[in-house]
Order: sequence, then structure tokens, then C-alpha cells
Amino acid sequence: MTKLNFEKELNEQQIRAVTTIEGPVLIIAGAGSGKTRVITYRIAYMLEQGIPQSAILALTFTNKAAREMEERVRELTGKKLQNLTVSTFHAFGVQILRSHIDRLGYRHNFSIYDETDRTQLIKDCIRECGLSTETVDLYKIGQLFSNVKIGRYHWGDGANDEYERVYKEYQSSLKVYNAVDFDDLLVLPIQLFEEHPDVLASYRHRYRYIMVDEFQDTSLTQYHMMHLLADRNVCVVGDDDQSIYSWRGANYENILNFERDFPGLVEIKLEQNYRSTSTILEAANGVISHNTNRKDKKLWSGNGGGKPIEIFYPENESDEADFIAQSIRSIMMKEKLKYDDFGVLIRTNSMTRHIEEAFLAENIPYRVSGGTSFFQRKEIKDIISYLRVIANPDDDVNLLRIINTPRRGIGKSSIEHITTHAKQHQTSVWDAMNQLRYAKDTLFPEKGRVDVESFITLIEYFRGEMLGKRGLAKKVRALVDNIDYWSYLVTEYNKNEKAARWKFLNIEHLIQSIETWENDPDNFDPTLFPYLNRISLITRDDDNEEAGKGKVNLMTIHASKGLEFPVVFIAGAEDGLIPHARSLEEGDGNIEEERRLFY
Repeated sequence: MTKLNFEKELNEQQIRAVTTIEGPVLIIAGAGSGKTRVITYRIAYMLEQGIPQSAILALTFTNKAAREMEERVRELTGKKLQNLTVSTFHAFGVQILRSHIDRLGYRHNFSIYDETDRTQLIKDCIRECGLSTETVDLYKIGQLFSNVKIGRYHWGDGANDEYERVYKEYQSSLKVYNAVDFDDLLVLPIQLFEEHPDVLASYRHRYRYIMVDEFQDTSLTQYHMMHLLADRNVCVVGDDDQSIYSWRGANYENILNFERDFPGLVEIKLEQNYRSTSTILEAANGVISHNTNRKDKKLWSGNGGGKPIEIFYPENESDEADFIAQSIRSIMMKEKLKYDDFGVLIRTNSMTRHIEEAFLAENIPYRVSGGTSFFQRKEIKDIISYLRVIANPDDDVNLLRIINTPRRGIGKSSIEHITTHAKQHQTSVWDAMNQLRYAKDTLFPEKGRVDVESFITLIEYFRGEMLGKRGLAKKVRALVDNIDYWSYLVTEYNKNEKAARWKFLNIEHLIQSIETWENDPDNFDPTLFPYLNRISLITRDDDNEEAGKGKVNLMTIHASKGLEFPVVFIAGAEDGLIPHARSLEEGDGNIEEERRLFY
């Protein structure tokens, strides 16, 4: 292992943060203060001190951050890291559940439902409860169920209690389908630890050194999981001034909770900023100093004063957008920059239209953070649904998505017959199909039986081909050919071959991405279940993270967190947008979050 050279790479506070590895440690890492470097050096230092890889658990929030962290540790140490656990909270939850979920009455081959799957199941449950789906906001009900599950809302608190029966049906259906949703990836491991102390003890015994990145973004549920796992050697890294996700459950007060729950902790502040000029830092410090509920800190920079911050007063949104587009053109020519050196930050996605029109008029290539994720496109969802059903045939939501896609003669009446049979016998649709396949005294027509038989044979064949076996990309291509998805696309798009070809090209990109994943030398298990785990987690974040080379980055301030650009425009810096009108109505706590966002 390469000997670590701290003095050349780290400042005094960073060295202290890296080498303090025993007992609870709170690292307050200001923006641009080299936080990632500190975390990776800290892991490398622990390995240098003889701590086994298997004893270290590092938790972060995105797949991209976890990959980068692991890659940097590998570069520092020159070691293979197959026993080191660097993971998101949700991926770690999957790891726990794949090993122990049978203790909670599930089977190990459970499916992980994404937001689309969850919405469809909620819709089914509303109907099952005899209610109408016409006037309800399924997304909001999904958010309500999520808040109930993680303890942010309790039945009896208000007007949403009419959905309690639907929630119970939803929970019951998940278990019948042997499926979990994203909240379950945190909630069920906690339940497992609390109901089965031997399981918790095994994880506490293994992971004797725990680190949590972006600690200000942890929810109470994530904090609870960490608190259960941690003994004394736990290090959290965060900055209360960068807590901007309260709307999705983040609780910056977890920093205060940590001080309460781990007495005698060592607090280390990283205040030297390596990213920005002192002009920018003075402005940022001036903004955030008005917040009252915060850890006292003041960032400073050795980068000099730099250029002054410019303020432009447009007459309207179009004037503002034209100024941004023309300024980008001018700065590019003067300073020899590329399009992707520019970040245009907005408070909400609804602000993009005028800026996009200005970019189009100036012929400026750009990308908007958001849009439809690759893995949410219909053709990709169809193929992923096939893979999920091959992995877990009891997954009703995905099975019903593909049972007649492409069309194979299992029409609406046949599907109704099958689902009615499943409900009457309290079984999955897959089991119902198998029962109807052999039943002789049934109203199920012979043609329907033949079509069902053909579908079951298809799924069973690919289960035999894929489960636990390598060569996944090749087998997915065989599956796509077998179901003749190309002809289906041509039919769906009214013989518009260009549109069909575009959709089919996306499937080809999917297969190529599977092949790349399979051939990764660090991928020790390139089979179906790990792939589906990965896909389920990818769809939560990091969408299109490789896209946008050579394009201006137009994104919300939330989406820009952790990124940096040589030139940044903040559009709409006015009352009602920054701070948002809603926060002005909701009081001081929300104003403080808006201030952190602007900071």
C-alpha cells in the first residue's frame, strides 16, 4: 500500500479530521472545503492503520458519490476493495434485506418498486377499496404513504385519514406480491434490527467504523438506522448551512441529535474554501450570517478577490433570458470557455421556458436537469419489467404491465378473469395463471389457456437461462428478439419506422449498458439480481449524469448542489422566487432554508 503523504495534500484541520478515528467525530465541512478528499483520506488512513476493509462502512446519498469515493480510495491505496462497503443508505438497506428479509415474512427474491410501480399499486388498492381513482392525485397519495411509513405523518392527524384503509391494502398487497418500495429499504432494516437483536448484533460486530457523508441531508429514518448500527467509532461529515432538502425529509437538526446521542464527541471545522474567491465567500457569509439556528463558522479562501459579482436588472423574464444567452456567447469568445463551463441556476423548473427560447434563438446547446430519465422511458420500463418478472414472478405490478406487451392474445377479459381468480384465492397473478392453466372445469376459454401457457413457458425458459447465470446482456437481447419487440414498436407507432427505430435504439443502449456493467472488472457478480438492485437504485438519482458534454447546464439550485462551474448565472433573484413565495407565507424556518439555498 502507498504511504499516505498528508503534509503535501491536506491542511492542518483536514489532517486532524483524517487521523481522528477513535470515538464519535463531527466534521463540519463548509462548502468547497475538500470534504470528499478528507473522507477518502480518512478511509485510506484507517486501512493503513491495519483496520480491515470489512470493518468499515461509509454511507452517502447518491450512487455517483459512492462510486467516486470508492474510486479515490482505490487510487490512494492501490488496493482492491472488494471487502470495503461504500454505499448509499438505500443500497445498504437492499444488502441487509437480501440476506435477512425472510425474518420479516418475505422471500429473498423480492422486487423493489419504483415510483411508477408504486403509483399503479396505489391505483389498484383504491379500486379494491371501492373508491374512485378519477379525482385523486395519485402522486400526493404516494407522498402521504411515504410520510406515514417514515413517521412524518400519523393517522388521526388530519384530513387524509380517509386513505388509511387504502394504505393498509397497499401494505398488504406489497407483501402478497413479495415487493418492497423505496421507503421499505430503510424502514424494514430498522424493523429487522429492532425485532431481531441477533441480526443487529452481527452488523454492529462487523462494522466497527462507520462514516456518514452529507449528514445534514439525513432524514430521521436514516439517522435511526445509523444510530442503531453505530457503537462509538462513528464519524459524520456535514454542514448545517447546506441543508436544503427538508421537503424530502432531511433534518439538519440531526447534527444536534448527534451531539446529544454521542457525548464526548470531537468536533472539527473545515473552513478553508478551495473553490471560490474571497469576494464570493464574503457575499455568501453575509447571507448565511442572518440565520440563527446554525453552527458558527466563517469560510475563507486563499484564491484572492477575483472578479466582482455582477447584478443585472432586467425588465422582464424575456429580457433576463436574452441577457444570459448573449452574455454566455460574449464570455465564451473572450475567455475561450466551453458551453459546459456555464451553469444557469433557477429556483424552480417552471422558470426554464424563456431561457430555453433564448438559448434556441442564439443556437446555444443546453440541457435541463430533470426531464424523462432513460430508465423511465416506456420501452425501457417494458424490458426491465420482463427482467423483474423473471426474477420474481409473484410481482403483480410488473407482470400485469407485460402480460400482453407485446400483444400475445391475453386480452382484457382474460386478464380480468385471471386477476379475479387471484383475488378470490388470495394469491399472486402468476399463481392464478398456473392454476387456470391446468383447471378443466373453468369458464376460462381454451384460446386464453393456450396464450397463458405460452407466456408462462416464455418466463420459465428465461428464468432457467438468467437466474444466477452470466451473460446477461446476450440473454436480454435474446429475450427482446423472442418477444419480437421491434414489430410491436412498428405497430404501436403506426408503421412510423423512424419513431420505432429511435425507441429500439434505446433498448440497444440498455443492452450495451448491461454489457459494460458485466465487463467491469470490479463487478464480482454480474447476474440478474445485482443488476435489478442497481437499476432500482439508479432510477432514484444520477439520471443522465453522463449527459451534457459541451452543453450549458440549466438546472434548479437544488440540482446544482455539489457541482461547480467557472461561470454561474442565478436567474430570478427576486422576492417570490428567491426566497420562494411559499416560504414567505410559511414562516422563519422556511425562510432560513431559502437562505441556505441562496447561500
